[in-house]
Amino acid sequence: MDQSVVITLGFLVFAIIMFAWEKIPLSITAMIVAVGLHLTGVLSAKAAFAGFVDTNVLLFMGMFIVGAAFFETGLAVEVGNLVTKVAKTETRLIIAIMMITGLLSGFLSNTGTAAVLIPVVIGICKKANFSQTRMMMPLVFAAAMGGNISLIGAPGNMIAQAGLQQAGLQGFEFFDYGKIGLPMLIVGTIFYATIGKRFLPTTPSRTPDASYQGNDDYSHIPSWKKWIAGLVLVGTVAAMIFEKELGVKLYVSAWIGALILVATNVITETAAIKSIDMKTIMLFAGSLALGDAMVKTGTGSVIADTVVAMLGTSPEPLVLLVVIFILSVFMTNFMSNTATCALLVPIGLSLANQLGFDPKAVLAAIVVGSSLAYATPIGMPANTMVYNIAGYSFMDYVKAGIPLIVVSMIVSLILLPILFPFHP
Repeated sequence: MDQSVVITLGFLVFAIIMFAWEKIPLSITAMIVAVGLHLTGVLSAKAAFAGFVDTNVLLFMGMFIVGAAFFETGLAVEVGNLVTKVAKTETRLIIAIMMITGLLSGFLSNTGTAAVLIPVVIGICKKANFSQTRMMMPLVFAAAMGGNISLIGAPGNMIAQAGLQQAGLQGFEFFDYGKIGLPMLIVGTIFYATIGKRFLPTTPSRTPDASYQGNDDYSHIPSWKKWIAGLVLVGTVAAMIFEKELGVKLYVSAWIGALILVATNVITETAAIKSIDMKTIMLFAGSLALGDAMVKTGTGSVIADTVVAMLGTSPEPLVLLVVIFILSVFMTNFMSNTATCALLVPIGLSLANQLGFDPKAVLAAIVVGSSLAYATPIGMPANTMVYNIAGYSFMDYVKAGIPLIVVSMIVSLILLPILFPFHP
């Protein structure tokens, strides 16, 4: 085996262990890998740090600012309050919470959406005498499902997009993931509004965090700022949807929106810069370096060869789909869904190349599978966020999350072969 392959495999194993262990922040682990790949001669310095000037990173940065304005002006709270006003029963409240959270997280940060709506829901529960312990899980699970509605819904979506672009292949359309994500959100909402309610915890397993105070006061924010924040968000998303017709790249549209918000002082320059999540960007850039190394050294092909040998020289597409999907689901519940995508995307591309399958079909399975982080409190940041607020235990997530994983898998494994065939 070539020395560069051995080194890259070593860094891959290191990344898997550290992503799962999380003793070092994920972003730092990713950058250790990028730097290590350069120092060992696998990648040039330019290649190791190329992720920081990737167009997808520019898209992230612009949308962080657009999303921050939507949250900081209090517009997100108003939207949440407006929708949940119709929720007079527990079932209606679950439906309202999941649909508004899911739709918002399709275009904004999943974690940011959850962070803003958690105190909104707590306030509604206190006012209407509902159990907030029962409402927190549907909220954060919907945030994860909503990430599959659009291309910008979650960092993992963009990692798959970058992988296709690096391979010189056509990327996903803006709403390609939504063909799976929206039905999954609707079915997941119906599930928890009906038979799934029995799996939600009724009372806290531990003493909830009493220090949680809820939303800031947004009453001092001028109405014109809220209007501009809302119009810019809608306009930016619309420009992204009609990217081909306008001839304007996604990241350019994002930055036009961000610049309008800062220029009109809807969000200050300082707040705009603070809103850019460098942890996500570092994780993304470092992950791209690992993916690039796996392609250039042939490491991805070696792993793909191993998988092919296990499955047979001509595995059935459906068998491969199920294996990839289950692997993604398992990994994402013990490490970041972004990290799961970062590790599996280059392997998936190599598998598709080896077997002559459509790369989009393989990557769509990885991205969707990686979003099903429902069964543990560490599967995604939003899960962790409500762990203390609602007084959950680890087993609460297992009991409520595994049934939703099963339901989501059924929906996905029905739709994926139809919408993303392995032999288009």
